[in-house]
Amino acid sequence: MEISHENYRVKYDVAAATVVCQGSFRLRGPEEYAPILELLTQAAEAKPATLTLDLRQLQFLNSSGLNTLSKFVLLVRKLNTSQVVIQGNRQFAWQQKSMLNFQRLLPGLQLEIA
Repeated sequence: MEISHENYRVKYDVAAATVVCQGSFRLRGPEEYAPILELLTQAAEAKPATLTLDLRQLQFLNSSGLNTLSKFVLLVRKLNTSQVVIQGNRQFAWQQKSMLNFQRLLPGLQLEIA
């Protein structure tokens, strides 16, 4: 499953149980983030042993996007079936702080920041 836009791309690779986010998430509000949340929800509800969220190429994420990813993390916590790995990039300053907040929401979450 894939969502493509001129400013971003989100792809869910079912076989690898990986969601890759690229570009800049500058959408306005939950309505515009709904398709992305739906894709993330489908990935979580597939209940793979390990689910990877690859943010290494996500350059920007606004507050509505942070809220969307937080909803995903809380859903995974509620389902309690998958180990979540979030991959980040030190090059993008927002990622380290935000990822630590995701880890607070889901203490078992594994961070990989390179």
